[in-house]
Amino acid sequence: MDRKQLIAWVILAVGIALGGFFPGYYYYITNHNNNTVTVKGLAEMDVSADLAFWKIKFKTTGDDLAALQQKMTNDLNTIEAFLQKNGFNKDEIMVERINTNDLKANPYRSGEIIDSRYILDQAITVRTTNVRLVENAVSKIGNLVAQGIIFDNQDYSSPVSYLFTGLNNIKPQMLEMATKNAKQAAEQFAKSSQSKVGKIKTANQGVFSILPREQIPGVSESEQINKTVRVVSTVVYYLE
Repeated sequence: MDRKQLIAWVILAVGIALGGFFPGYYYYITNHNNNTVTVKGLAEMDVSADLAFWKIKFKTTGDDLAALQQKMTNDLNTIEAFLQKNGFNKDEIMVERINTNDLKANPYRSGEIIDSRYILDQAITVRTTNVRLVENAVSKIGNLVAQGIIFDNQDYSSPVSYLFTGLNNIKPQMLEMATKNAKQAAEQFAKSSQSKVGKIKTANQGVFSILPREQIPGVSESEQINKTVRVVSTVVYYLE
């Protein structure tokens, strides 16, 4: 066999070898990538509301409009004095305009007898970061009722919203907790399958939920100061 034939046979042999190696290598990588485990990691953190809105709506009825307007002014002054006495600053108290409803001017009114022609209502909104002040003042609202102030029944039953605004500050810590929890679950799976947990293939942080810490029937999350933030992250790990 001359030199040229030898070189040709060597090139052919190398080509055959490479032709078998690359499909085999691709097959190995593909199966390796599919050798994964998907787990979920839970993280929970107890927090307290850091912002409160308290809407106080009051009203009066009668036939003498001027007298009713004076009554509303007196009630407003009484409520503002009550709020300041209980620790609220003037810049935390927002007063809305008076609404006047003339029942006799209602074109859809039926012919029934009207006891009081006018209904006047007004609202005060308290916005504060001192949520405990609100909690304390709400418990004393009966003092205003005793002074003849009539509150709107619907607003009076559930007038306060407690909010937690620090979610972005705790997100990194909670995601770290959720990832650690997910890895523990992956390691438990790997142990039972005689594998080892490798790197993260994909991760989904999940949706953060703010829940009431105490599950009280009929009481929503916004009505409670104490809350629980929860997130469930989904993580896909390689298995080795």
